[in-house]
Amino acid sequence: MQNKTGQPVRPDDPLRVTEIFYSLQGESRNIGFPTVFIRLTGCPLRCGYCDTAYAFSGGEWMGLDDILDKAGSWSTRYVTVTGGEPLAQQACLLLLSRLCDQGYQVSLETSGALDVGSVDHRVSRVMDLKTPGSGEQKKNRYDNIKLLNRQDQVKFVICDRADFDWALAKIQEYNLEVCCEILISPVYGKIEPSILAEWVLESGVQARFQLQLHKQLWGDRAGR
Repeated sequence: MQNKTGQPVRPDDPLRVTEIFYSLQGESRNIGFPTVFIRLTGCPLRCGYCDTAYAFSGGEWMGLDDILDKAGSWSTRYVTVTGGEPLAQQACLLLLSRLCDQGYQVSLETSGALDVGSVDHRVSRVMDLKTPGSGEQKKNRYDNIKLLNRQDQVKFVICDRADFDWALAKIQEYNLEVCCEILISPVYGKIEPSILAEWVLESGVQARFQLQLHKQLWGDRAGR
């Protein structure tokens, strides 16, 4: 593994961390499982519906051992590394591998704007394809799709009908129903979930419709 300067990522390279917390997984295949979330700081995107803008800056520099010790303070085998955009920090790759080495079931939540090819093969990559309504459609790195497999997931966050039709077109263009699991969810507070659910049913798309469980339970609060 190499950092942005081409030098190897060392075990003592720190990461800038916004928060580490324990909650229920609110999205993706592992929804509902008690999970440790490691939220890294920084993101090169500015999606219009982003609900973690507090992770764009700030944070605390932490070594890998300290992060692993903190994650191990809760009794769960599920860990999600998220952001911000976690892959914006090169040492994230080593963190993911170390978590896998310790026996965790690890998922990575990534925007899809950065290369996912160097992510440890044991990690489940939950990758967004940014819709036009996000304002960041041009940042999609479509070459990532050919790197995905059945343990990975592609997520579409839908703002309106135009976004949904765009998602259907991308699913067909890249044959996503074959290569990985597909997730479709509404932007919280912007589109009525039942309307999107009807669109999914009418379309016949083989995708998992999902709501953000944590927001159903605790509302639009950070860290839940």
